[in-house]
Amino acid sequence: MINKRLLIKNLLAHNDENSFYDKKRKIDISQKEGKAKFLKHICALSNSNPKNNSYMVIGVEDEDNNIVGVDFFDDSKIQNLINAYLHNPPIVQYENIPFPHLPDDKVVGLVTIRANEHITSLRKNIWKYYGGSVFLRDGSMSMPKVFDIEIIDVNSEIVFAIENHAQNNIQYTLDGVFDFMNKRKDFNPQYKVFKEYFVLCWSGQKKVVEDGEFYSRVDIELINEQVRLFFSTLDEVAISYNTDQFKIIEYVNLGLQNNYKYYKLEETRIHFDDNANYTIETKLLFEPPQFDKKVLHHIYNANNSLLEKLKKGNSLNKIELRDLNNLPATYLICYLNLFHEAIDKLIEAKPYLKNHSEELFQLYKESIRILRKVKYS
Repeated sequence: MINKRLLIKNLLAHNDENSFYDKKRKIDISQKEGKAKFLKHICALSNSNPKNNSYMVIGVEDEDNNIVGVDFFDDSKIQNLINAYLHNPPIVQYENIPFPHLPDDKVVGLVTIRANEHITSLRKNIWKYYGGSVFLRDGSMSMPKVFDIEIIDVNSEIVFAIENHAQNNIQYTLDGVFDFMNKRKDFNPQYKVFKEYFVLCWSGQKKVVEDGEFYSRVDIELINEQVRLFFSTLDEVAISYNTDQFKIIEYVNLGLQNNYKYYKLEETRIHFDDNANYTIETKLLFEPPQFDKKVLHHIYNANNSLLEKLKKGNSLNKIELRDLNNLPATYLICYLNLFHEAIDKLIEAKPYLKNHSEELFQLYKESIRILRKVKYS
């Protein structure tokens, strides 16, 4: 089993990027330009390595290979993006790899690209790249190419050697478990061995409500793989496991007029196979709560009036302050019930909520986070 941290170090030992390896300080696929460039590099790496894995390391300074890390990247729908924009898409996996010297909120992103042995091309236009374009690695550059011959495999031996040097050993595993247990000792850390091979550690802050048992501030780490999943203080998840899998269901607490209920948002399932392989799959479960349209119109208009008071700097009474705490979630509920303009109102409210209090701004960010997950899926 490959130790991903060692793999990254071995890749960085090849100081110059090449036809099977690319490094980035960061990526941004929320913008069209960043998304297009990311797809171009994936296409080029896939075409340049038809018989072996190729890699992209994210969170590294280009000049000196200094590992500075990036924020957690929890977008498990990245394969959907690849499939949507690339013809003959490779299998792409993004993993968050912790390094001991980085702060707890920083990791190194490792993108593994496994080609399907066919030429990969852009399926449709994006940014300045045209549909049908084919890219290939030319040294450290991803360049457009015209193909009339079969792609030749030249990297399998060297990639095999790099991966072979990154194999796990028992000391790394034990050190990883002890390190996790010590760092998370205030949050009831636990570990479990799956399939006599995979060691999974997890911890979280427990919360019991009428709807069930939930955890926040959850850390999950596959010690063998140095792969880490993270859920913040605002997240509320339920955890279950058996001999074959470890399952996390994320919930959101939504409602109107202080009548809130927990709704399933997303399920993340880590499945362990008998052949020392594992998969991480994420599935959206969210079904928006539906409310009476007349009631929603009344509440929506009341929120609009409250927002106008906030924009003018008017004083708010106790009832209005209570309603203000519900404003982000209420606008989200209205939008999910097809009040399309409600999301514009929520975005308009952002600076005023931020200036009002940090707690209120956190509620705004939570509503936006839920919206992004639902829309992207």
